[in-house]
Amino acid sequence: MILNVDSISTYYGQSRILFDLSLGVDEGEVVALLGRNGAGKTTTLRSIMGLTPPRSGSVQFKGEAIEGKPPHVIARKGIAFVPEDRRIFPDLTVRENLDVARRKPKNGRDAWTVERVYALFTDLEKLDGNLGGHLSGGEQQMLTIARALVGNPELMLLDEPSEGLAPLLVQRLGDQLRQLKDEGMTILLSEQNLRFALSLSDRAYVIDKGEVRFEGTAAALEKDEKTRSAYLGL
Repeated sequence: MILNVDSISTYYGQSRILFDLSLGVDEGEVVALLGRNGAGKTTTLRSIMGLTPPRSGSVQFKGEAIEGKPPHVIARKGIAFVPEDRRIFPDLTVRENLDVARRKPKNGRDAWTVERVYALFTDLEKLDGNLGGHLSGGEQQMLTIARALVGNPELMLLDEPSEGLAPLLVQRLGDQLRQLKDEGMTILLSEQNLRFALSLSDRAYVIDKGEVRFEGTAAALEKDEKTRSAYLGL
């Protein structure tokens, strides 16, 4: 197991958001983290990434405890976080946004170069010299994922990547993420769009009020109408 989150509890001030939450991701898997707004999905990703460290419990990446370590240290160990608000550099060009994030791969794996991400996100190559702040929402989302890839992570945390995108762009993004999966990328995907998430995922966790309410295969969740109705409003 490349990522093992064991009984973490995370707070914002005195407010407890996660309650002894546990999940795991195997190498090469795409795992969906599903739930309504406010369920704790983003907090879970932030806890893993060290942006909002858990007060108790453990987070292990490739067998090493990383809870409490600063985010830049966790990133260097091979985890990339793609936030919902994208956070590209608006005054840098597309290529400059990619250049600042480049890092060599570990363990002799094939490198994600600028050229390789352009082959995946073909629209970005056409926008190579455009400023990040002039891109559409869908183009910024592609750039954010591409920027994470050129850091050559072993695990990607994607927070609501389909949020705010038109249906056609969601379909294209799904195709691109499916290609990443086919190439062996390990992904933990936080999403509200159930259909989009399950079309990509091997397994899923459903969380509500900071607790895991369902754990199982994507196919099992598709058949579990009771869980979907109770915790996803579907």
